[in-house]
Amino acid sequence: MKISAELTLTPLQDDFEPPIIAFIKKLRASGLTVLENPLSTQVYGDYEKVMELLQSEIKEAFENLDHVVLTMKLVKSDRSDYEPHF
Repeated sequence: MKISAELTLTPLQDDFEPPIIAFIKKLRASGLTVLENPLSTQVYGDYEKVMELLQSEIKEAFENLDHVVLTMKLVKSDRSDYEPHF
């Protein structure tokens, strides 16, 4: 089963960019399809592979940051090729 995950990592600290960049680089290194925009990062692929990646990388991010919010949306399908029709 294919899924799409949209993630927004929000460290609650003054120097917030380095942890976000590190998180995105680890997602990119996974071999899964990873797309970014200014507000979020999307990961696309097989359910088991995406969830395994997210479990380990979210845990690491949470262990490395004192205060952090992660917002996540999951869709049951690979939406990586979505293009607006309007």
